[in-house]
Amino acid sequence: MKKKIAFICVHNSCRSQIAEALGLHFLSDKYDFYSAGTETKPQINQDAVRLMKQLYGIDMELAQYSKTFDKIPTPDIAISMGCDVGCPFINRAFDDNWNLPDPTGQSDEVFIKIIKQIEDKVKSL
Repeated sequence: MKKKIAFICVHNSCRSQIAEALGLHFLSDKYDFYSAGTETKPQINQDAVRLMKQLYGIDMELAQYSKTFDKIPTPDIAISMGCDVGCPFINRAFDDNWNLPDPTGQSDEVFIKIIKQIEDKVKSL
């Protein structure tokens, strides 16, 4: 049985969605990946969607959507994406905090830097 890894941030619209997509892309044979937040947004960050298509050919909007933590299976490992916009509360301690700044509203260069950091961290799981 594969371990379930959940990436958590407040809105579940950018960093956690990128991490879920990259986890599924690179390591779906080893783990089941999920993302969630304590709040939701009507859609995934459109800069993240565009850049993930451009960089990896991944269309996050095909199977992913913004959802709250209670809508995913209980994870074996819960990773916070960073608390720069406030730490989400999930009724347990996080196994790791990646401390990644939210690139929302930033340039493509900033976005790509964060995406590459997420890729490195996902590959090191």
